[in-house]
Amino acid sequence: MKLFRFGSPDHEHPGVVLSTGQHIDVTHFGEDYDELFFASNGIDRLTHWLTAHAHTCPEVSTDERFGPCIKRPSKIICVGLNYAKHAAETGAASPAEPILFFKATTALCGPNDNVVIPKRSEKTDWEVELAIIIGKRASYVELDDAMDYIAGYALHNDYSERAWQLERGGQWVKGKSADTFAPMGPYLVTKDEIPEPNNLHLWLSVNGKRLQDSNTDDMIFNVPTLVSYISQFMTLLPGDVISTGTPAGVGLGMNPPWYLTSGDVVELGIEGLGEQKQTAVSFT
Repeated sequence: MKLFRFGSPDHEHPGVVLSTGQHIDVTHFGEDYDELFFASNGIDRLTHWLTAHAHTCPEVSTDERFGPCIKRPSKIICVGLNYAKHAAETGAASPAEPILFFKATTALCGPNDNVVIPKRSEKTDWEVELAIIIGKRASYVELDDAMDYIAGYALHNDYSERAWQLERGGQWVKGKSADTFAPMGPYLVTKDEIPEPNNLHLWLSVNGKRLQDSNTDDMIFNVPTLVSYISQFMTLLPGDVISTGTPAGVGLGMNPPWYLTSGDVVELGIEGLGEQKQTAVSFT
């Protein structure tokens, strides 16, 4: 199943993509894709509801604005330097354990919304990433059980302001949390449709130039490892996001570095999860 949300910002409605590719409005199901939905076995309940009601649901044009594919989660946990080639391009050693940081949930936005270059930013960078959506409360999860806690996957662009992340002291969260720095979606694709999340092609282009072109098999810590590991330090709630890191090809790693300016167009995608497109605009 593919879930999506559509409509104006902060007023999105839930939708589903049928096996025919038709996008339908499931507002009358009565729930959004939030913590309560996932915690109460929402995907299965929605599946059964569609059996009786799909034919009465209005069709949604793909010209509609897509919102983030989940309603604001309790937390977005990101993993740093999790691709071997990306660690190498930044001059960093491969980490012995996952590097974790948070991204503010207010950064969440739709997959094709503009990315706003923050006030006084000079080093806004891109990062295509596979996002894991947690399906049920997870604490001290054993590695062999980790996949049971996943609802599905989504495409995420983990935008970063590198000066704020690396040159201003403190933690990386400062460079990761500006508004529009977490476009998510267009779809939450349930895990049954993505049987091999550790073998997915992912890519990103800026102004038509392919800069990131890799596979999730280059991840140092794979999907079940990350779910199990993170759950040792915090409780993961239904709907929470784990963003699993980015491959080589970010602006920071170029010589000289390349950062976004107003008017730049960023396009990205992950096999089976859809594509995004953002236009960079200056803060006003």
